[in-house]
Amino acid sequence: MIHVRYNGQSYDINRQNLRLNGNLSAQAVKQAVAQYLEVGTNQLQNYVVDFRPSGDIIVRPEAVYG
Repeated sequence: MIHVRYNGQSYDINRQNLRLNGNLSAQAVKQAVAQYLEVGTNQLQNYVVDFRPSGDIIVRPEAVYG
């Protein structure tokens, strides 16, 4: 499962819906998610892709503190 937080909304996307298989890079995940959300890849430029031990992937805005 790929959990996405974008523009104040949360999405749970099945990996097969994004046609992602095998070894994934953060950039490949961002490109697939951008296409799914129908936004430019640059909209996810500052997003973090977190590969969890469970196999899930989290795509979220970079946290800014201070």
